[in-house]
Amino acid sequence: MSASIVSESLSPDELRQRTRRGRLKMLAILLVCAAPVIASYFTYYVIRPEGRTNYGTLLQPMPDVTGLSGSGADGAPAALSQFRGKWLLLTGAGASCDAACERRLYVIRQLRLIAGKDRDRVERAWIVGPGTELPAPLLAEHDGLVVIRAAAGAMLAAGFPVEAGGRPEDHIWIVDPLGNLVLRYPLDADPSRMKKDLLKLLKASRIG
Repeated sequence: MSASIVSESLSPDELRQRTRRGRLKMLAILLVCAAPVIASYFTYYVIRPEGRTNYGTLLQPMPDVTGLSGSGADGAPAALSQFRGKWLLLTGAGASCDAACERRLYVIRQLRLIAGKDRDRVERAWIVGPGTELPAPLLAEHDGLVVIRAAAGAMLAAGFPVEAGGRPEDHIWIVDPLGNLVLRYPLDADPSRMKKDLLKLLKASRIG
């Protein structure tokens, strides 16, 4: 019997009930997919508040930044959505990569290495503007770093929250496997304290 014949035999109330059941099933599937991340956050930040000594600023609500896109260093399309399923260490640059920018790139590279056996769960991204220089020697120092050349102000447009007068590109950020911003670090952040945050998140998370 075809679907059209079955549909014609159902009353409007029965059709509404079937539609409602279908939506509930879809919602249940989405909740199952998101449950591991939700559980890890709940465990880390609610059940054990006495252990909540995160150094970075916990962002609430956590913005979904997967919409930020542009082109890679080779000109091919690139976007934050490509990192779904991984933890992401991210920073940016202005018109050029000054000493502070180089330090941030060094810090996120070292943080990934410090993750040890979990390093494959962590990726790195560098958001730069349309005219930002990409010196070959600098890129050579950061093998595996994904460059995304985006429009001016793209990080603010994507929802990266900063205090008045601040710039998103001047910070280091942690993005979770679902594409949500989790933590923002201060300027000249302490790598040893950042390491503790990252290792706790990797330990608590059941995905990514």
